[in-house]
Amino acid sequence: MRLGVLDIGSNTGHLLVVDAHGGAAPLPAYSYKEPLRLAEHLVPAGPDEGAVSETGIEALTDFTAQALQVAEDKGCEEILAFATSAVRDSANADAVLDHVHEQTGQRIEVLSGEDEARLTFLAVRRWFGWSAGRLAVFDIGGGSLEIAGGTDEAPDVAWSLPLGAARLARTHFARGPVDEDTVRSLRKEIRTEIARDAGHLLRIGPPDHAAATSKTFRSLARICGAAPSSEGPLVPRVLPLADLREWIPKLVDMEDEALAELPGVSASRTHQLVPGALVAEACMDIFGLEALEICPWALREGVILEKLDQLSVLG
Repeated sequence: MRLGVLDIGSNTGHLLVVDAHGGAAPLPAYSYKEPLRLAEHLVPAGPDEGAVSETGIEALTDFTAQALQVAEDKGCEEILAFATSAVRDSANADAVLDHVHEQTGQRIEVLSGEDEARLTFLAVRRWFGWSAGRLAVFDIGGGSLEIAGGTDEAPDVAWSLPLGAARLARTHFARGPVDEDTVRSLRKEIRTEIARDAGHLLRIGPPDHAAATSKTFRSLARICGAAPSSEGPLVPRVLPLADLREWIPKLVDMEDEALAELPGVSASRTHQLVPGALVAEACMDIFGLEALEICPWALREGVILEKLDQLSVLG
């Protein structure tokens, strides 16, 4: 069957059209995305603080309408639509989704942070297989960090933290150039937040395999020497902690123009690179990981795989 997966993230709205059936890997057929940056369309202060702005709501509505037209043009028989942290945490989430539904006819489901971590874990488990043993998975999104671990297809532990790269960039780096005190303060905040619940994962034992997903991890791995995306998804890609530690002071000192020239970095995300790097470093350091292997499958693939599993049970 041909499915359309509509992913409303904190940074990007992404429609992935896939050909999928049970027992086979989802085959991407078409991709349509726009940089919505909903995490940056939250009202910063006043009576509507924390709400998605009118500009953000209209951008989301317009993107959804266009994505539905693309899905129809590509022959999708079903749309799986979901939103993550930016909508989930907004003060007017219900009103935003009701408006989109009224204008487009599409109801978008809000995933909880735990479900986001769980579905990402499922995708990573299917990608690496049972040979990965006890698996730990990390995903840095625009609004949140997801962590999950376990030995089966469903994780033993899964949780979400408000440590997305776009969120941290907005709250800590919005006032201009980044100085040493700001970086030190943010580094401490990130590590305190992750360490508070680190026992969830540490108690189930050290992982046999540690993996990471998301654009942030892919960009950092590319900066540290991983193969470009043009070489295909089957090429192993790793983010080593030692290399990341060497790069972080350089990234802090670089202007946006220089950051945008780094391999794997898009101009629209340069302001998120340092916060993302600090979160990635903290994850590896706190959980005692020398490296993370980059997985090309993530939340969207997890949503597809769960849908196929459900159809298999029903059929």
